[in-house]
Amino acid sequence: MKIIGIIAEYNPFHNGHMYHIEESRKSVSEDTAVVCVMSGDFVQRGEAAIFSKYARAEAAVMCGADLVLELPLPWAISSAEKFSEGAVGLLDALGCIDYISFGSECGDLEILSKISSSLLNPSVHASIADELKTGISYASARQNAAAKQIGELAKYLSTPNNILAVEYLKALQNLASGIKPITVRRFGAGHDEEGGSASSIRGMIAAGKSISAYVPHRAMEVYARETEQGRGPVTMSSLECAILSRLRMLKESDFASLPDYAEGLSNRIYSAARTETSLESIYSSVKTKRYALSRIRRMCISAALGIKAGDTDGIPPFARILALNEKGRNVAKIISEKSSIPVIAKPAAVRRQPCECQRIFELGSAAHDLYVLGYRSLSEHRGDADWRESPRIIK
Repeated sequence: MKIIGIIAEYNPFHNGHMYHIEESRKSVSEDTAVVCVMSGDFVQRGEAAIFSKYARAEAAVMCGADLVLELPLPWAISSAEKFSEGAVGLLDALGCIDYISFGSECGDLEILSKISSSLLNPSVHASIADELKTGISYASARQNAAAKQIGELAKYLSTPNNILAVEYLKALQNLASGIKPITVRRFGAGHDEEGGSASSIRGMIAAGKSISAYVPHRAMEVYARETEQGRGPVTMSSLECAILSRLRMLKESDFASLPDYAEGLSNRIYSAARTETSLESIYSSVKTKRYALSRIRRMCISAALGIKAGDTDGIPPFARILALNEKGRNVAKIISEKSSIPVIAKPAAVRRQPCECQRIFELGSAAHDLYVLGYRSLSEHRGDADWRESPRIIK
């Protein structure tokens, strides 16, 4: 049996995601298994996911995936580079993944590979450092530096899925992984058009609009159940007071130990957290031309969740099963025989793992304790829920 790995957030799972899974299978064979590595309750934008990791994993398996594993928290809310290194490293460590499939606006693996190889050239790092001295953002500095190496091809670094695709390819090269890459071109509505992306669908949910035209029926059933039972949708607004209280309890030195630390930036976030009255006003007061809003959001949520610089060194020390079907059970058995990292099904099993596994798991568990405070149902606000959840088994 061939196995395809997919890295995703599914925030929420929509028709485009189902198309990606279907096209990935077609490129190998229809009986190919699909293993997804998915962000948990907080995502790479530095925000809470619209529905819990359990609900999103369940929706994914109902709509084409066979096994969904959680990308541990520090990597899930990290930069594109660290996010990719963690997710690709996890897939590689499983020891049985044949392919990795990702979406891209480009749709051309040869072009994306040329870009990734150019960014691994040591001279590019020096060029990026020179570009940053002009005060521009890291993304702009990298694109300018890449243009000096590959000319017009650097323009493909201006769209989000191409950027992640390049980072996945870099990670594969750095690991000398035998996993073969596949890319599926993104089609359909533009990123900012209604229903054209997960971001726009989240906006529709927040506005009370129907998303049924953009989401598979079985995924809609999961989201409708979660909404009816008061477990979502979760937004940063519903968590704002809890996050602000955590930020205000921190010392200035705590901000200096954050991932993506920059001396002036961490000081600005510390000051803003104590004086501003909302998360958006913190972001606005801290943002500059050099520091992207996404970086500031990630630093704030990392501070609130206790993530420190160095937590994303290396690859994740374990993988946790969130949901699976019968084929996924068979894949899990193969993984158990070949994986170089432990695969956790029952949370209690973490107690038998090395200290680093326990520490990273506990960070995710504490994050879930914060996340559930965004539920409308007060009865769902209980703590330690992450220790009580078993994988969702889909028949």
